[in-house]
Amino acid sequence: MTIRSLLSILADGKFHSGRELGEALGISRSAIWKHMRRLEEDGLEIYSVKGRGYRVPGGLELLDLAQINDWLESSVKAELADVDLQLSMGSTNEKAMQETQGANCHGRLYLAEQQSAGRGRRGRPWVSPFARNLYFSLVWRFEQGVAALEGLSLMVGLALVKAMEKLSIRDVQLKWPNDLLSQGRKLAGILLEVNGEASGECQVVIGVGINVNMPNELGAMIDQPWIDLKNISGEVVSRNRLVAEVLNELVVRLRSFERDGFAGLVDEWQSYHAMQGQPIVLQVGGKEIAGVCQGVDGSGAILLQTATGVEAFHGGEVSVQRSV
Repeated sequence: MTIRSLLSILADGKFHSGRELGEALGISRSAIWKHMRRLEEDGLEIYSVKGRGYRVPGGLELLDLAQINDWLESSVKAELADVDLQLSMGSTNEKAMQETQGANCHGRLYLAEQQSAGRGRRGRPWVSPFARNLYFSLVWRFEQGVAALEGLSLMVGLALVKAMEKLSIRDVQLKWPNDLLSQGRKLAGILLEVNGEASGECQVVIGVGINVNMPNELGAMIDQPWIDLKNISGEVVSRNRLVAEVLNELVVRLRSFERDGFAGLVDEWQSYHAMQGQPIVLQVGGKEIAGVCQGVDGSGAILLQTATGVEAFHGGEVSVQRSV
């Protein structure tokens, strides 16, 4: 608890001397210095001024289960079986996948202030600075098997957009199959992983990463154009309220998805589609296929108009780029 207690003091953004911090936590000044070094290595910006002490510029909002709970709808609280909140995990998805092996983890939520080995689609690294963005995984059980999951990542993306609209965050679009964009730059990503039988009951780990307040020096490590909520809204968005609003939207839509699938959401999803009616290039395995994007179908497949007609492509080894 020492690190969390230390961070709780630094959260106000003011200077605190090493002596003050040591007395508050019952540890030596050298131990405080070592903790500060570790936090800096984890990507937290800390100012150190001789004679004044340490401060986190702009302050810090730690994830707080009590605050999150205050924003959650009562029906959503009932669906969350357990919440695992840690300062650091290798990957929230990885931990969720390990714990769902042979166990019923429906409704379990995994939250981390930082991921040391965060992953995106196709195993790409997900830059995860400490206490600046949002990283979580939610486990959901489906009784109809993997075939019933068609379009799930698209539904999750739609839930994220609608949650952001509740926070007055506009100009967010969807990129098939699992990204959110704003101003043509990546804002958030979704990673789905499945444990269970192809034709029977399975548990899906729904991993979400949202750029909330990305430090520029760490953003330089990202291999594509990116944006965060601070750049969109002009202010730092509360991560506690954000995760609550995302869960409020996501859990309700998961229940509907279990009954009705994705087909009834096609028009709504396409209204946010960044590449609707645009020339694009699909990379399918080692091939590139050019055409005009015609949206998605009821199974969540992307539709491409080519010289030979309209073809449907599913996820897996398919990726989308705007044609240049």
